[in-house]
Amino acid sequence: MTQVCIYPKDAARLTGTQYTAGKRLLQRIRLALGKPTGSYISVGEFCAYTRLPEPEVTAAINATAVPTRR
Repeated sequence: MTQVCIYPKDAARLTGTQYTAGKRLLQRIRLALGKPTGSYISVGEFCAYTRLPEPEVTAAINATAVPTRR
């Protein structure tokens, strides 16, 4: 099963920062989306906020190969 929400350690790993920076990033995303504290952030919401490509983020989180474009 694929992971559909982002946790602080995932955000930190994807952005190359520390765990605490990952927590702050998710807090900023929640604030921007008007979500309550502690609510989940989906991969799509994370990608829309950070402008990272969703297929690459999904592949990195789930440790699968990135589909190539032809």
